[in-house]
Amino acid sequence: MRVKWGSGFGWLWSAYAVSTYGTWIAFGAFPLIAVRVLHSPAFAVSLLEAAGLAVAAVVAFPLGPWVEHRAKRPVMIAMDLARFLAMASVPIAYFLGLLSYVHLLVVSVISGTASIAFTAASGAYLKYLVRSEHLLAANGRFEGTSWVATAAGPPLGGALVGLLGPVVTVLADALSYLLSALAVLRIRGGDVAAPRDPAAGLRAADLLGGWRIILRDRALCRLFINSILVSGLIMATVPLLAVLLLGEYHFPAWQYGLAFGIPALGGFVGARLSARLVKRYGRHRVLTASGWLRSLFPLGLAFIRPGLPGLLTVIIVEGLLITCMGIFNPIYATERLQRTPADHAARVLSTWSVSSKLVQAALMAIWGILATLTSPLAAITLSGVLLLATPLLLPKRTHFSAPEPAVSAEEVPAA
Repeated sequence: MRVKWGSGFGWLWSAYAVSTYGTWIAFGAFPLIAVRVLHSPAFAVSLLEAAGLAVAAVVAFPLGPWVEHRAKRPVMIAMDLARFLAMASVPIAYFLGLLSYVHLLVVSVISGTASIAFTAASGAYLKYLVRSEHLLAANGRFEGTSWVATAAGPPLGGALVGLLGPVVTVLADALSYLLSALAVLRIRGGDVAAPRDPAAGLRAADLLGGWRIILRDRALCRLFINSILVSGLIMATVPLLAVLLLGEYHFPAWQYGLAFGIPALGGFVGARLSARLVKRYGRHRVLTASGWLRSLFPLGLAFIRPGLPGLLTVIIVEGLLITCMGIFNPIYATERLQRTPADHAARVLSTWSVSSKLVQAALMAIWGILATLTSPLAAITLSGVLLLATPLLLPKRTHFSAPEPAVSAEEVPAA
């Protein structure tokens, strides 16, 4: 039976689609500008990427309650406009000859913070717009849009940079947020805002409570440690790849975009295969196999060389890695939700997100230092070597028998 989504969902989906395409068209824009316009060293490029992640982790908890108690559409519009103004300031400063590294750093922080608030508001509003039995299909549309944008955006952005200069994709990203705000503005009907409880507030114990729930379940704890280390080690190499490919190897911008656009199709394929593989081989076997493979392939980046062989190496390695991630991630996400008590889901997911972003930011900074002391390729190789050990942290088959008893509300430390 075909789902009748209604115009509200259509406009929300349009807002997501246009801003997602804008984001992926501008993929790697800040490292590109930092390397080629500002001539920043590897550590500075890594710091630029890490700053947004670190601030996102810091503001994640305060922004959550703030968004929860406000109407969601005005929040989304305000955050889109904030991102538009921040991003638009980059090409303006560039053409005036005023662009600086600090400017890029500030814009990265503002954009990252606004993105957190927008994501929280849009997620709550999607649940309000779409009936419960249709949420999976709705999220599937968003997920499909994301993978297509990931595949198409970077090559298109690279071509635009080659034709019109290094800041054109940032301008495109800025305009995408303006179009997103206009799409949200077109949504008609009611809104949603949780009642405000003056006695309720953000407590440090909320974060500690999430940690305690995770640590009490051995499978959840192993998934948690594995996921934050794998994502941290992989993300630590992203700015270094920009320095290596764009700076040392002088890849054209369109090739850089192609190297990360084509492999994204593997994620779409992996996600489509995930449920079928689980049905045939079992969730633990598929989780373990894809977990080992996604930790093996990044070592292939150690063999990147200049020219066409290097480009093909990146495409093949990233394609295999992302395909494995497409298989692994749905299983891991489902297992995490099934093992988390419903009344503590937000607390656990917040703890998970904050911890992951902090680890990513820290490892980006550390790998920037390593690349400065050695070389970008040496630092990328070290990340690949360390990733080989991470599958040892995956849950054992015995841990998958059943979720372990969750921490009750009374056991969670109070403020």
